[in-house]
Parts: sequence; C-alpha cells; structure tokens
Amino acid sequence: MAKKREPPSIKELPDTFLDHETYGYPRTFDPNFKGPVAKSKVSSQVHSCSSRGIEIRITNRSCTDVLCCIIFILFIIAYILLGLVAWVHGDPRRVAYPTDSKGHFCGQKGTPNENKTILFYFNLFSCTSPSVVVNLQCPTTQICVSKCPEKFLTYMEIQFMYRTNKHYWMYYSQFCKSPFVKPAKTVTQVLLDDDCPIAIFPSKPFLQRCFPDFTTKNGTLTVGNKTIFEDGSGKKRNAIELRRAANRVNKILDARAIGMKVFEDYATTWYWILIGLTIAMLLSWLFVILLRFTAGFLFWVFMVGVIGIIGYGIWHCYQEHSNLQGRPNSHLTIYDIGFQTDISMYFQLKQTWFAFMIILCLLEVFIILMLIFLRERIRISIALLKEGSKAIGYLPTTLIYPVLTFIFLSICIAYWAVTAIYLATSGVPIYKVISPERTCKHENTTCNPEIFNTTEIARVCPGAQCNFAFYGGKSLYHQYVPTFQMFNLFVFLWLINFIIALGQCALAGAFASYYWALKKPDDIPQYPVFTAFGRAIRYHTGSLAFGSLILALIQMFKLVLEYLDHRLKEAQNNISKFLQCCLKCCFWCLEKMVKFFNRNAYVMIAIYGKNFCRSARDAFNLLMRNVLKVAVMDKVTDFVLILGKILVAGCIGVLAFLLFTHRLPVMIEGPTSLNYYWVPLLTVIIGSYLVAHGFFSVYAMCIDTIFICFLEDIERNDGSAERPYYMSQSLLKILNEPSMQTKKH
Repeated sequence: MAKKREPPSIKELPDTFLDHETYGYPRTFDPNFKGPVAKSKVSSQVHSCSSRGIEIRITNRSCTDVLCCIIFILFIIAYILLGLVAWVHGDPRRVAYPTDSKGHFCGQKGTPNENKTILFYFNLFSCTSPSVVVNLQCPTTQICVSKCPEKFLTYMEIQFMYRTNKHYWMYYSQFCKSPFVKPAKTVTQVLLDDDCPIAIFPSKPFLQRCFPDFTTKNGTLTVGNKTIFEDGSGKKRNAIELRRAANRVNKILDARAIGMKVFEDYATTWYWILIGLTIAMLLSWLFVILLRFTAGFLFWVFMVGVIGIIGYGIWHCYQEHSNLQGRPNSHLTIYDIGFQTDISMYFQLKQTWFAFMIILCLLEVFIILMLIFLRERIRISIALLKEGSKAIGYLPTTLIYPVLTFIFLSICIAYWAVTAIYLATSGVPIYKVISPERTCKHENTTCNPEIFNTTEIARVCPGAQCNFAFYGGKSLYHQYVPTFQMFNLFVFLWLINFIIALGQCALAGAFASYYWALKKPDDIPQYPVFTAFGRAIRYHTGSLAFGSLILALIQMFKLVLEYLDHRLKEAQNNISKFLQCCLKCCFWCLEKMVKFFNRNAYVMIAIYGKNFCRSARDAFNLLMRNVLKVAVMDKVTDFVLILGKILVAGCIGVLAFLLFTHRLPVMIEGPTSLNYYWVPLLTVIIGSYLVAHGFFSVYAMCIDTIFICFLEDIERNDGSAERPYYMSQSLLKILNEPSMQTKKH
C-alpha cells in the first residue's frame, strides 16, 4: 500500500479530471468529506460537459503567457503586412519568364516578346559554368527568340549564301538583336557591335533556354550529327569543347529524358500508388488498434531475437578463436602488428576474436540483467502501450488530426515560399559590366545599357558588355530586403513549431480526458479533440507560442551556422572546422532536448492549464522523479513505433514490388511497359512510411499523455476508497497492490 497523502485541493486537480457520483453530483476532494456536495455549491467551480453527470473543472483555467501571446499576434500581423508589401513591390514573372540582356521578359503577354518565349545565347563558349548560364550571368549577349536554331551556320557563311539565296539571311537574322536588310557588316564589326551571333548551332529549348542538341552516335558525342564545326571566328571546334563550356547543362539535358520517362511511369501507375497509400493507412490504423494484444509479444520476441543473435556471435567468436589455435603468428597481439591498412590481418589474431567474445558476453549479460531488474517497469510500459491503443480505439477522430496539421503546415509553407519569391523579385533591373576575359578593371560595376557604348568603359574594355544581372534598388525598402527575408524565415519557423505544438496540446487534452474518465468509454466527454483544440487556442496560445519561440530561435541559429559554414568553407582551417562541428552538435542536442521538454510541457498545459514555464518545470520534476520509468518507456515506445513503420512500409513495398514487376499475374494484373519500376515502388514505400509516421505520431502523443497522467495518478492518489486510482484495471493488476480499487457506481 502506497503511503497515504493529503488529498489535493480542487485547484490542484487536473482540469480534465472527471468526477462521477451515483447521484450525478460532482465531489470536491475535501479531507473532511462526509458525503456528496450539493451541485449548487460547486456550480461556480465546474462546468458540465455531458448529460451523464460528468464534470470538467475549467474555472481555474485562464489565459497563460499573455505577453508572449501579444508578441506572437504582433509578429503574425507584421508577417501579413510584409507579405502585402512584398506583393506590391515583387514581380513573380521575373522567376516565371527568362530575362534577356536588356532586362525584358521572354514570352510576356502584351510585349514585343510575347511570341518569343525562349532565351538564346550568342556565344555559349564564353559561359564557363552551367550555374552562370542558369543565373543569367554568362558574359555574352542574350536575346528572346521564338525558336532555337536547327542547323549549323556562321556569319561568314551567310555572307556568301546571301548572294545566291536571301532566305538564309532571313533565317539567320531572327537570332540578331534587330532585323537587318543584309549582312553588310564584317565579322570584326559584328563582334564589336555585338549585333548578331557569329555562329549558331542546332539547339533545343530546355528551361525556356536554347542549349546545344547533344547526341551520341556510335559512342561519339555529336551536335547536329557533327563532331567538328566552325565557331564563326575561323577556329575549328568539336562537340566535347562545347559540352565542356556547359558540362553540367548536358547532364541536365540527359536528366530531362529520364524525367520524361519518370513522368510516364507516374501517369501509368498513379492509381496503384493511391491504392498502396490507402492500404498503408488501413494497415497503420490496424496496427495501432491491435497493439493492445500484440505489444508485449512483439517486444519480447524482439528481445529474445537480440539475445539469440548476440549468443550466436559469442559462439562464432569462440569457434574462430579455436580454429586459430596452432596457426603461425596467431598468438601475436594487436600491439605487435601495429596499424595495418588491411583489416583482414586483425582477424587472423586470436586476441581479436577473444576481445570480440568478451565484449559480446558483457553485452549479453547487461541485456539479461536489465530485463531481469527492469521487468516490472517493462511490464508497465507494455501495459501503457496497450492502454494507448485502447484510447485511440475509443477516440478514433484523433487519427484524423494529422490531416488538419498537414493543411496548416501546407498553408504556412506556401505563404513563406510566395513571400520569399516576391521579396526576391522586388526592385528594378540592375545591370553589371561583364567582360569575356575577366580582365576589365570595371568588371562587375553597375552600368546603363542605353548609353554604355558611349561611355569610357566601352573604350577601355573592348568586348565588355552591360548585361542584366539581378533585381534590386537603392530605396530604403530594397536595402532591407535581406532583413525581410530573414524575418520571413524566422516567423515561418515560429509558425511551423506553433502548429506542431498546437496539435500536441490538443491531442494531449483529448487523451487526458480519456485517462481521467472513471467509466470508459461512457464518461469520455463528447468531441474531446474539438474541445481540447478550442481550449488550447482560447487559453494557451501564449504558452504554445512561448515554447515554439524557443525552438524557432535554436533552429534559426542552426541555419545561420550552416550558412556561415557554406560561405566560409574555403577559408576555414582545421580548428575552425572542428569548432563548427562542435557547435552544430551542441545545437542538435539542444534542439532534441528542447523538443522533448516542450512536448511534455504541452501535456501538462493540456491537463492543468498552467503557463509554459511552470508546466515545463512540473513536467521535468515529475519525469526526474521517475527517471527509470521514463527511460524504459521511451525505449519501448521507440522500438514499437519503429517496428510498426518498418512493418507497414515493408508490407506495402513487397506487394508493390510483386505488382510492378509482374510477379502476381494469377491474382492481379499490374501496370505494363514501365520504364523504371523502382520509381513508383520507391514512391509507394516512402509514402507508406510517411502515412505510418502520421498515424504513429498520434499514438506517440497518446502514450506520452497517458504516461504523464499515470505518473500523476500514482503520486496524487493512494488507491483507497477516498482517493482511488483512475488508471485501468490492467495497470492496477501490474502494480500488484491488492488494496487498490476503483470507484463503484
């Protein structure tokens, strides 16, 4: 029998603590209790939630962490205003349409370039890297065209062909800046004025840009069925040189063909993928419901398997040690042979296998002793797993809540992405001086393309061009665009963590109402998820915002460290790299720890309605007083959930593999003519794992809530008739206290 403690006052009881009397009257836990208290005396202290006489005490619940709530609301208002301002100044067309050297959009309706949707590069050889091409920083003129070149032609060839057939010049002139009547200029003048390309090559549009049409013929790389061609300046070039100028672009072009095949596979198998995800959802739900019967079996089978595998390892090490008896040099020690790059040499020593055998023996003994001494705590953990499965069976609507969380997260992600795009496209076109040889002293300075040819820069740096670089400006708004991007990212992280916290608190409130119900499921209030969600929004927005703010700050610091590491990677020495790794590790551990404490703090908030700091402190003290139970419960839960995810994803993956590889012709005919069967297969496996993760996240929250309620129950109550335990009969039996009894109706 646990030591009898003074009963708590009504203010100390959980707000979701349900009381039920034979006469329908709630009962306050008064030490001098003599009988039921009249309902009229406690009507100011309780609020009726059902017609069965079940009462939930909520009058002592008030708004918590109001200051943080106000700050959170102000940040949301500022976030909305930022989105409106970015919407006014930004122009997403700058992302949707490619931009030529003059800053004009290609393919924009209502402009001279409406029918010219593709960007054409005058001299692709000057583009030294594919990233330069994609970012429109290639030091060559770029114009909008209606179609890409389909043949090899040079400006010198056109001058000769024009004399016999003017049609060739009409075709070639569409790739010039402005139409010319005839090719009267010399090649030198064309290069200086940059009016036309000196050569064009067979190309195809990709990402609305003209790239060379690379093909492979008999193992040889060609462009338009040619391996060697003229570049228009009198030099002979080959396809390898052209590919080297845009080597990664060629990989993207290759990926395009693969992408088309992948798209075809998705178009063929999309309904099978949906069927697979639906089956995964049903399997996840079935697994959670059946855990009340299989949790203990799964755990002990796994532990027996682990002990058996380690035992086999010990036997194998002993066999290898015995087989090495009498072999030359097998008696040498690891210290004798020193460091060897050939690892197999160590396995020829008896000492190696003896060391492995000792380590495995110690691990085997440790596991067996842990199972022996912690068997009662393991039994309680398994019983709580079964209780969680039973709770979800009584509250099936909780399994729908991840869909609501997914919708909220999708809205936040979409708003963040749109705002980031509008901020990135805010401003006016900025033009920079670019020279092909990178020798101009005015390189990367701003310029005006309208008067560039009359400036000193054009005379000092022959061949330099004034090309469009990016969008920006010198106004106060444009100067603070990077700051606005940081604010956009920070509030995005805050909102994401708040949505997750809201879901955890709402689910915790629903599952707590299940635990504190004396007669399950009759005493469970109606719409527990909806009620808990409304209570969390109404009273505890500030507390949830406080906890999510702490997590958002840590994540923001992590992102800043990643950014600095990326920008300063080349300038770092070994010491700075080591410190950077240490900081990353520390922030990773801090984030995991804060997530753990926040999760349990939200459970306490859902139960008692206190502020974040007090709830976090109470949760921490409660868990520290039961640290062994916490450790065992955490590991057992992790094992079961991981096993469930693998089981669901594995079963669906096996069925999908048999279906997509046509190995189930007798039962069902799968899709035919797939290019890559592994594409829908991986999609089904990953999707099934994510579906299972969504279901089991609800189950994990259920276990955490019931576990904390269980700890509170055994600390606040003693199992007597005056202060009975509210846990289920299965947990009462495991505690093995015969005097414990629940209230009788």
